[in-house]
Formats: sequence, structure tokens, C-alpha cells
Amino acid sequence: MEQEVTAQVVALGGSTDFSLIQLFLRADFVVKSVIIILIAASVYSWALIFEKYRLFQKIDKSTNIFEDKFWKSRSAESFYNSLTNKDKDPMANIFQSAMAELIKTKSKSSSVQSMRVSRVLEISADREIKLIEKHFTFLATVGSTAPFIGLFGTVWGIMNSFQSIAISRNTSLAIVAPGIAEALFATALGLLAAIPAVVAYNKFNSDSKKYSARIENFSKRFISII
Repeated sequence: MEQEVTAQVVALGGSTDFSLIQLFLRADFVVKSVIIILIAASVYSWALIFEKYRLFQKIDKSTNIFEDKFWKSRSAESFYNSLTNKDKDPMANIFQSAMAELIKTKSKSSSVQSMRVSRVLEISADREIKLIEKHFTFLATVGSTAPFIGLFGTVWGIMNSFQSIAISRNTSLAIVAPGIAEALFATALGLLAAIPAVVAYNKFNSDSKKYSARIENFSKRFISII
């Protein structure tokens, strides 16, 4: 009788579908929740990656154009008057804020004027950098936590597999294989979400620092002009 039951279990295990969809459908509530969280985090991470990639491509191009026009202009004030609200470049926004303050403080002494313009440049630069770095924290969080969330799903799935062994009193691989496969699927998803997020965060963080240094250099040169 035992041999017949074992044969049936092995046959059932051999015909088990190990496709990704079936692994998800067979998983219990906890493992399914882990899988859904990791898939959602991965999708949102990729959306942010594409968005930030396009953003850095855009501002790099627009800032090159802005700086080229600025240094070729006859005066800062004439260039300021030629700018429109359509210019969405971060450095153009910083320049416009500084020029507005410069015009406002024309009646002040040069030292007071320089100090106030420097302060506006600093505040505007900080605001623009924060906008550029928006959602960077999410990428860092996914990169650091996704593997552990996947590991939690793996541990839970393996616990279920051992429970199946205890209930069936059968150590056949066919009993534990589905549970282990579901558990390893959670680990794979955790790594799939974490690796791109970490790589993207490091790259974008580096690009942001380079752009911040570029803004700082422009601010110093602008202050030296006025």
C-alpha cells in the first residue's frame, strides 16, 4: 500500500507544472504577498530608472545650450530679458532667480547685493538638486531591502515544505519540490528588483553630484561677474 501511495506522489510530482504562473498560483498567501510586493517594486523601479535617465539626458543638453548662450550674450541682464517661461532648465531657473534678486537690490550696496544674490543662488541650487534627486531614496530602499524580502518568502516557503514532509511522512522530493521552487522564485524576484535599483541609484547619484558641481561652478563665476 505504501509503495502505491509513493508511486502516486512521485507521478504527481513528475507532472507538476513549474511555470512561473503556476508557482505563483500554488504559493500560499504569505509567499504570494511577497511576490506581489517584489514585482510592484521592480516595475516602479524600472519606471523611475527610465524617467531619471531621460531627465539627465534632457538637462545635460539644455544646460549646455543655456551656458553656451549665456557666455556669448552681451550682458547678463539682456540675456535675462530674452529668457521665457518655456526654459525649464535647472540652471536657467537658478539664473533667473539670481537675476531677479540682483535687479531688486540695485539700490543696495555692492556687498549687500552680492551677499543676497549668493544666498538666492544657494537656495535655488538646493531646490533644483532636490527636484532632480526626487525618488532616489526609493531606489536605494529597494536595492537594500528587496533581497531580504525575497529571503523572507524563501524561508516561509521552505517551512511549508518541511510541514508537508511532516504531514505526509514522506521524504520524497516530489513532496517538497513545489514548495522549494516557490521559495526560490521569491529569492530570484528579490534579486531581480534589487540589482537594477542599486546600479541605477549609484549611477544617478554620481550624475547628480556632477551636475551639482556644475551648478556650483556656474554660481561662483556668476558672482564674480556681478
